[in-house]
Amino acid sequence: MSTNQTPAVDAETRTRMAKKAGFASFAGTTVEWYDFYAYGTASALVFGQIFFPAEDAAVGTLAAFATFWVGFLARPLGGVVFGHFGDKFGRKKALVTTLLMMGICTTAVGLLPTYGQIGMWAAVILVFLRLIQGIAMGGEWGGAVVLAAEHAPKGKGIIYGAFAQQGSPMGNLLSTLVWLAVAQLPDEQFLSWGWRIPFLLSAVLVGIGLFIRLSIEESPAMKEMMVTKTVAKTPFTEVLRHSKGIVVLGIGACIIAVSATYFKGTFALAWAVDSGLFDRSTFLTIVTIALVVQFCVQPFGALIASKMDLRKAVLLLLVPELVFMPLMFIMIGTGNYLLAVVGMAVATIPHSMYYAALAGILAKSFPPNIRYTGISLSYQLSSTLFAGTAPMMGQYLLNVSGSILAVVALALVHVGLTIGCVLGLLARSRNMGDGYASSDSFSTQDELPDAAGQDARKAATQA
Repeated sequence: MSTNQTPAVDAETRTRMAKKAGFASFAGTTVEWYDFYAYGTASALVFGQIFFPAEDAAVGTLAAFATFWVGFLARPLGGVVFGHFGDKFGRKKALVTTLLMMGICTTAVGLLPTYGQIGMWAAVILVFLRLIQGIAMGGEWGGAVVLAAEHAPKGKGIIYGAFAQQGSPMGNLLSTLVWLAVAQLPDEQFLSWGWRIPFLLSAVLVGIGLFIRLSIEESPAMKEMMVTKTVAKTPFTEVLRHSKGIVVLGIGACIIAVSATYFKGTFALAWAVDSGLFDRSTFLTIVTIALVVQFCVQPFGALIASKMDLRKAVLLLLVPELVFMPLMFIMIGTGNYLLAVVGMAVATIPHSMYYAALAGILAKSFPPNIRYTGISLSYQLSSTLFAGTAPMMGQYLLNVSGSILAVVALALVHVGLTIGCVLGLLARSRNMGDGYASSDSFSTQDELPDAAGQDARKAATQA
């Protein structure tokens, strides 16, 4: 036997490694999402005043949301760069790099001089740091999902992929709790130095996340591809050549999963505070309660998706959002605290449960030699086109129409597009009839396209 053949791993050891990889993916994405969401909250509460001062507060907020979108514009680039790196050289190396990039940039935001100190250069540097944040996040999500899913025991790919998804509500929750604490400061202190605290805390979180992430092993699928020499030479080119349709449907399948958070936690926060419905501290507690609900109910979406037909599961999870999302805006608009809490909490349930299943659905749609690149492109392009624009488009529609109903209509369009595209993605996977698209297994040889799969089996046999 060749010395470079992948050694057999017993079931108990693989389960232990899978759990460790799942926890590491959760911890790493928690830190990355904390950093990304901290910027979103700052865009709604403070950046318009200290980096983009304007006579009309709504204009300053709109400018802050525009820089918020810059991070989303950079995410597809991060998906391509780190997808190539992760598909060619290993998932773990790419994920360590993205974590360091995100942490350094977020901490630097907390040290940045304001417009009042260095003028427009403050905004220029802020936009640059947001770009680097976006590149890091573009490479983070896909790698974390792939690493967890490829370590998963057979038949549990969707469930283990959901480990990485839990980092989103946890990171958002941590970010919101920190912002809630600093929001108690008097306005003068909040605007002068209090807003910096959430960004500076990133340095501590990154240290913890890096320690955990360095302790995990490379995924079995990646190890096997390296041994059998079936690693894609140019993953991005392979995606464009063989999987363009899957990427397009994947973009649509992600829409409400990635945009709902920004309708609720970013746009709604700015709208509720600027219109005088709630003060910033009160509405941050509403967002916090909704995030706790999300963290608790989200994993059940992966369980539902793994136990029943995926098409039925998707409809069960998403159709209620067509009712709950408009209801949320109506209940926030009453200015009643209890009604706003109930509205936002209930609207959180459908899209968060779907979000848990989404990672596994996307991961199963691409073969392992282009999986990191494929799911990163789908997710990050959707984030750029729909999530990053949600607060900005919402604010624009509100400014132009003067009515929240225009924003509600936009949210409903997002839900409808998501349902149509994910059903199309599942139908395409079913019609293709190949192992990697329809199976919940994340092994390698049986999942590669025909030619690559044959080469892998031949190389393994010779080894």
